[in-house]
Amino acid sequence: MCLATSSNEIVQEDPKDVENPSRIIVITSGKGGVGKTTATANIGMSIARLGYKVVLIDADIGLRNLDLLLGLENRILYTVMDVFEGQCRLDQALIRDKRWKNLSLLSISKNRQRYNVTRKNMQNLVKALSNLNFRYILIDCPAGIDVGFINAISPAQEALIVTTSEIPSIRDADRVAGLLEANGIYDIKLLINRVRSDLIQKKDMMSVRDVQEVLGIPLLGAIPEDHQVIVSTNRGEPLVLKKKLTLSGIAFENAARRLVGKQDYFIDLDSPYKGVFQKLVDWFLVPEKS
Repeated sequence: MCLATSSNEIVQEDPKDVENPSRIIVITSGKGGVGKTTATANIGMSIARLGYKVVLIDADIGLRNLDLLLGLENRILYTVMDVFEGQCRLDQALIRDKRWKNLSLLSISKNRQRYNVTRKNMQNLVKALSNLNFRYILIDCPAGIDVGFINAISPAQEALIVTTSEIPSIRDADRVAGLLEANGIYDIKLLINRVRSDLIQKKDMMSVRDVQEVLGIPLLGAIPEDHQVIVSTNRGEPLVLKKKLTLSGIAFENAARRLVGKQDYFIDLDSPYKGVFQKLVDWFLVPEKS
């Protein structure tokens, strides 16, 4: 199957985008409601702000939400299904963000529509996007481990598992990690969301260290609980675009920089505006027992 693109499209590329192959990363979780789509929007926006050409694929067929978080819900005229059916070209289905032109959104389908998007469909789609020189292709995977999950992860080379510190979420994340490896994806990183240091100190919530040790997955980042997530979602503006970043916004930017290899340390979220180059501080970690 061939995906049509514009024959006269001229794209200004960052040299590093042309020289390097695309990185195809699926962002997934076993349990719904852990903030997977929020993570996709904020990390994708942060990577675009670092100068890379990024496309976010909303692979949650029939229940798309990524467009809402980016404030692009009114601009979607075509979807990937329209491309597959020959009703438009791929570049017509790509929605460019007005704030950062190197960030694009691609929805698989319209709301309330159900389609059988095969593995071959997804692989052809990602190949076509790679040919458009997208440096980072982030796939917002549907929750659960049904056929939609299997098809969404099929073109990926890397995976980011989003979980909270709740036991059911951790158990589901562990199962997803096993499925990813069974499908040939071994480069897996962990993002722990909605962390509350007050509950950790009271030992009412597992610490980041505990969660990481249970899952045995390299930690990309830990995102603190933040009521501003609701505000940013309703406004269609990712947290990382706020003039004064909240702790969660800083944590998302930190995770994005680690993902692209810009830094190998964690920011001290207790004092994020002081000593930005200081090394890992156990902000989320319970003091060791004496």
